[in-house]
Amino acid sequence: MAEFWWGKSPNKEIRKHQQFYPACQGKCKPILTHMLSGIEMDTNPLLKNPAIGKEIEIIFEDNELIVVYKPEDFLSVPGIHIKDSVYTRIKQQIKNISGPIIVHRLDMATSGLLVLAKNKESHKFLQSQFINRTIEKRYTALLDGIVTKNKGTITLPLRVDLDDRPRQLVCYEYGKPTKTNWEVIERKEGKTKIYFYPISGRTHQLRVHASHSLGLNTPIVGDDLYGKKSKRLHLHSDTLVFLHPITKKKMYFNKKSEF
Repeated sequence: MAEFWWGKSPNKEIRKHQQFYPACQGKCKPILTHMLSGIEMDTNPLLKNPAIGKEIEIIFEDNELIVVYKPEDFLSVPGIHIKDSVYTRIKQQIKNISGPIIVHRLDMATSGLLVLAKNKESHKFLQSQFINRTIEKRYTALLDGIVTKNKGTITLPLRVDLDDRPRQLVCYEYGKPTKTNWEVIERKEGKTKIYFYPISGRTHQLRVHASHSLGLNTPIVGDDLYGKKSKRLHLHSDTLVFLHPITKKKMYFNKKSEF
């Protein structure tokens, strides 16, 4: 079951003419569950762990922090149904670790660099840099179309779609402010590779800023919520720059994307 969209997109949502979208979670799921009761169904793919067989690569580790590479389709923290995540793997692998550990997150579908704290004090110091927006972050994305401008800034306020979590809406009344700088790297074969520099860090910020008509109006390749599904979401956190909790020296990490 899916939603087929015909016509112009609503102002808040992201819908493309003649494109299929997953059935909504808030209204459609309860109705379909009732209608299909008693019928033999395939296993819900959302209940399968896509991280099986994938490993977390440790890029850097000392007494205060760890920088890891998270593969695509891998949870940062345990979910409702799937507990396997960066958090649970690191807890199992690293013995001398305590405190909240997770400093920031990446969407399950997004690959790239994550910094984790090994104790409460380092967690507080690292997290303050995210809160104060002194962390430098860069993402590589492959967009499903040609972006004609070379660079710019997107500021679209976002809030969750209460009827279809985790999908986000552009909402000037209740949305939280967001800001993303971007620049084009390459245009090739009908697609555009760009760098995203998110200043804020809202859920699905880059995905919505790419897809929405008031943003780049060009979804990220493989975005099954705001674009078209493919083998993977072509969004990768390739660069992190922050101050070390003890030495206060600037640390730079880069991991190139595979697309």
